[in-house]
Amino acid sequence: MARIFNFGAGPATLPEPVLRQAAEEMLEWHASGMSVMEMSHRGKEFVAIHAQAEADLRELLGVPPSYKVLFLQGGAAAQFAVVPLNLLRGKRSADYVASGYWSKKAIAEAQRYCKVNVAASSEDAGFNHAPKQERWKLDPGAAYVHYTSNETIGGVEFHWIPDTGDVPLVADASSHILSRPLEVGRFGLIYAGAQKNIGPAGLTVVIVRDDLIGQAAAETPAVFDYKVQAEAGSMHNTPPTFAVYVAGLVFQWLRKLGGLKRMEEINVAKAALVYDYLDQTEFYASPVAKEDRSRMNIPFSLRNTALEETFLKQAKGRGLAQLKGHRSVGGMRASIYNAMPMEGVKALVDFMREFERNHG
Repeated sequence: MARIFNFGAGPATLPEPVLRQAAEEMLEWHASGMSVMEMSHRGKEFVAIHAQAEADLRELLGVPPSYKVLFLQGGAAAQFAVVPLNLLRGKRSADYVASGYWSKKAIAEAQRYCKVNVAASSEDAGFNHAPKQERWKLDPGAAYVHYTSNETIGGVEFHWIPDTGDVPLVADASSHILSRPLEVGRFGLIYAGAQKNIGPAGLTVVIVRDDLIGQAAAETPAVFDYKVQAEAGSMHNTPPTFAVYVAGLVFQWLRKLGGLKRMEEINVAKAALVYDYLDQTEFYASPVAKEDRSRMNIPFSLRNTALEETFLKQAKGRGLAQLKGHRSVGGMRASIYNAMPMEGVKALVDFMREFERNHG
């Protein structure tokens, strides 16, 4: 079996040990006589899987007891609506920071439910940096402040946590959650689609402070009411059982690796390998301000755009797949999430060097 190096932005590559264990347990989980996919979500076997996954995630992130951890469905895009439905709590406006494609999507959806104050934006600079906090124009009466802490498409990452005072801070952390330690206690709510660093598509993790639940708008569907789901242990409806199981295996893999501090060290080294090369060549270009470069998603372009298709074709021939940039920005993008091994990053940089020698 020959596995490629998958640089796709999501669904993304998973740790090979996790895939192997899931394969070994596919037909029968722990002498239960059935697959996880066949279990009742209320049966003792899956309840144990679910509980262990939550406990491991809490340990990895250091989630305080005063926060609920929810395993939901609908993806991060559903949370664009679910957040205002739950967190407005009678207020009429919320602050949003526009730093790229996904934050703009969140803003557009929130505008269906409340007045959105765009507190800061980097759109005038082509979303090539994270807006500095001193430029933010926050409303102290806002229900919450929302930002996208890593822009998957633009490759912009906030390497700092905003200070929003008494107003709850909300983060869409989909594409860098678990890539480094995170001070959960500084947030009111963190949400993340699973298909980058957590597990298969279909699962959405929500970490929400206790005092922010229980005041959802009357029109909120029960399955998207944080209080309803918290009281039901994320099982008001059937959860994405297999996705939760695989996510649990990923959490265990991270713990065995040494936790998020060790994962961050690895991610820093992987990203540096690519950025150090980009900084010393004129054949390729990196569009993001150096201090805001994402460790997870690295967009780059060829100075000679006519060579892009040749680059992608030859890269695929080397087993380097899904390097084409998002349709909204073009160019290339290498997503090097937690599960991308250093060997894959080295193979990419070696290929980029060779391609430059042959076509520069």
